[in-house]
Amino acid sequence: METGIKKAIQNSIFQRVSIYPLVTLRVLFGAVMLFSTVRFWLLGWIENHYINPQFHFHYFGFEWVEPLAPWAMYAIHAVMIIAALGIMLGAFYRFSAFVFFVIFTYTELIDLTYYLNHYYFMSLLALLMIFLPAHRQLSFDVKWQRVKASRFVEKWNILAPKLLVGIVYFYAGIAKINEAWLIDAMPLKIWLPAHSHTPIIGELLGLEITAYLFSWIGMLYDVSVPFLLLSKKLRPYVYWVIVAFHSMTSYFFEIGVFPLAMTGVVLIFWSGKWHEKLWHKLSTIFHFSWSPSIVFHCQSRRSRNLLLSSLTVFFAFQLLFPFRYLLYPGNLFWNEEGYRFSWRVMLVEKAGTATFYVKDGENGREGEVVNSEFLNPHQEKQMAFQPDMILQFAHYLEEHYREEGFEDPIVRCESWVTMNGERSRLIVDPQKDLTEIKDSFKHKNWIVPHDAEDTAFAHR
Repeated sequence: METGIKKAIQNSIFQRVSIYPLVTLRVLFGAVMLFSTVRFWLLGWIENHYINPQFHFHYFGFEWVEPLAPWAMYAIHAVMIIAALGIMLGAFYRFSAFVFFVIFTYTELIDLTYYLNHYYFMSLLALLMIFLPAHRQLSFDVKWQRVKASRFVEKWNILAPKLLVGIVYFYAGIAKINEAWLIDAMPLKIWLPAHSHTPIIGELLGLEITAYLFSWIGMLYDVSVPFLLLSKKLRPYVYWVIVAFHSMTSYFFEIGVFPLAMTGVVLIFWSGKWHEKLWHKLSTIFHFSWSPSIVFHCQSRRSRNLLLSSLTVFFAFQLLFPFRYLLYPGNLFWNEEGYRFSWRVMLVEKAGTATFYVKDGENGREGEVVNSEFLNPHQEKQMAFQPDMILQFAHYLEEHYREEGFEDPIVRCESWVTMNGERSRLIVDPQKDLTEIKDSFKHKNWIVPHDAEDTAFAHR
């Protein structure tokens, strides 16, 4: 029975299908990443994010990732631009995809401050594309005879990016099924009125009912989109909903090129025939030719088994890792244990003010730290309400003041944080010496619980 099921799965995912959805994905992904990297450069973010800061917050386990010299940071972004262009044009495609994945992932690991879900998604998609033969049609690799042209690929090449896109949407949707989002309409009840100056619909954005409608529609949209896209009849209508949804979120919220990327990437759900017609029209307009080759490369049984195992591990991780938050007690949005890399997109409004105190362990002399002497405004803002970043900065201050002549520096932090418009609360014990704490995957029992009633942690 088990062997029969395995054979049926293999027959399904290794059957021959059109390559053209993959070609569209390659061109659009490369184009969006090219635009994103050039935009990043022109906005001066290479300097602001990587060169100017004297301290960088690290992802746990990646403390060794540091920025290179200023000239080298500009150089690797130039290489990333070339790699994105190589992906788009199918020129030295696999090498370009590998280089882009490595550099893009490296730059995102430099500073935790700038973590965004869509950067994580782009990194995963870039990794996946290294192994997708998206260059076997309408590419310079075919033109230069670096690879043989093919009009067909094995079905898993189309299913894999579909599944990744589906996970992003569906998990973002189920993450919205919580009391704050659906019952309290938070944080949209805070965010939408700030756009009441918007022409035509501005007055509506200030109404409480609008926040509830947006909250529920957003949740239903995310959980249903992957399944609706599977319907050939509904797909065209769903796409216009996707365009409208991402256009609206792009207007109201600063989320970079993610809306543009998703409106392009979801086209992987369209049929091979649709994509073939698309490229036929484009070839007529721009006068380029495609190979009539019908070569289809079948893999050996050993290669297929290895591929199945690799895909199983990759997607099992994507399906299970977001649920690691269940291993931790307390309020997820307050503690943020297991919050990142879980497709929790814009679910909470938090802000805080963190004041650090450093005491000389020998003479007892204590002083207040001016955070802006070490951090840029965005780093300071993000650090103030994220416990692991507070801890990292405390350890940085310990080392800094030790070099300044302090004996066994003691570092305390008084950080008042407001979440979803609630009263401010202390997020860490202000009397606790943070230098005694080491970060780990274990529950951070040094975080003050969100529902703590102790008068020592009461509202200031």
